[in-house]
Amino acid sequence: MGTRESVSAVNRFGLGAAPGQLARIADPRGWLHAQLRGDGAQAQFADLPTSLDYVRREADYYRERRAARRAGEGADEVANFGQRFRDDQLREFGRRYRVAVASERGFVERLVRFWSNHFAISIDKRAASLYAAPMEREAIRPHLLSRYADLLIAVESHPGMLRYLDNVRSVGGDSPYAQRARRRMARADAQAPKREVGLNENLAREILELHTLGVDGGYAQADVTELARAITGWGVPLPRELAAGDARSAFVFRAAAHEGGARSVIGRRYAEGGLEQGRAILSDLAVHPSTAHHLSYKLARHFVGDAPPPALVARLSAAWQRSGGDLPTVYAALIDAPEAWSEDARKFKTPDDFVVSALRASDATPGEKPRALIGLLARMGQPPFTPRSPAGYADEAAEWSGPDALWKRVQAAQSLSESAPEVRVDALATAREVFADRADADTLDALRRAESPRDGLALLFASPAFQWRS
Repeated sequence: MGTRESVSAVNRFGLGAAPGQLARIADPRGWLHAQLRGDGAQAQFADLPTSLDYVRREADYYRERRAARRAGEGADEVANFGQRFRDDQLREFGRRYRVAVASERGFVERLVRFWSNHFAISIDKRAASLYAAPMEREAIRPHLLSRYADLLIAVESHPGMLRYLDNVRSVGGDSPYAQRARRRMARADAQAPKREVGLNENLAREILELHTLGVDGGYAQADVTELARAITGWGVPLPRELAAGDARSAFVFRAAAHEGGARSVIGRRYAEGGLEQGRAILSDLAVHPSTAHHLSYKLARHFVGDAPPPALVARLSAAWQRSGGDLPTVYAALIDAPEAWSEDARKFKTPDDFVVSALRASDATPGEKPRALIGLLARMGQPPFTPRSPAGYADEAAEWSGPDALWKRVQAAQSLSESAPEVRVDALATAREVFADRADADTLDALRRAESPRDGLALLFASPAFQWRS
């Protein structure tokens, strides 16, 4: 029993077994519980730029572009956006994967990825492209072992989410800012283009539909509108504020753009309170019974199976409500649940899971700017932070197990075997490190017949057994 639970602890709860890791785990459940008393490893990212650094550098970039156009210089005089920030993004991705591959706390690293996908932003939208990785390390990592309310507020007030879902452009219709804008437009030349200002509901809608209650969680369109009004004024520093040196944070509450007044959301009334009104609504949404059920279902689906047992979901939801949304309490209930250790509990690896687990198994460290790794993930259909939807990447086997996807895994398995250090190309030894004594006979037989050690490692990575977190 202990060996099977150790394999599940590192391969399903974690990101995959690293050499020697299974041998170091005497108490699998205790090993998982102990990780809940740590932190999100954010210290390992401390030397990377902050979101405020990126906001400043982005403003500098656009100022240079405008100056070049005014001077009549060609577009080539200033590098395009992608060229200017490509090395920064590669460094962000490289650090993310280096930490994941080297970590002894795989459960925490999996939780980072779970919440990052839950609060998905997609870097194919330029306004948010610099902020997905910083949001993960600034908002998600510091709060994934705290209350969900803290995590929710940190994410919704991060520039990545505010830019991705357009809240930086949301202005209360009766706010001082909107009134001034209407007066300016009334005085403007009739032929001048009109820039309308007003409410944007994108972020509010996704908070209710995706981040808290769920699509069937009991909210109505009026709740979306009221929440959108409550979070007007939540934005990022403007270029003039940056130039004046007034910006101290990448988040700004702009009172002049906020829609004042009391709000009513999901049957509860909130007095006028500026920034605190929106925070109060988010805090209540975090502990709502629909939120507890919605997110307990997602956690159970991610860690146990595509169709999680209803009894498990109910148990996690009860822990959520009993603890006021204390995430370590919910994680502990998951660890202690018998369903989480069933023979039937398994998940098909996403491309990201597959690549990270292969790198961990072979002890292969990604570079600081891993272009080849990012290209490999893109070919497999899961480039980092690019789900192209606020709903994030799919978490069911059907999305990742089609014939073309499986063929790409075979090709990726060969690439990953070629990147393994020479001392780690013994496929049989690696299989023991990953599966202990639970590797199936067919897989072991295929590894013994491999034409070369690296072919054997590629066969291991391409084997049916390696595709599952079980």
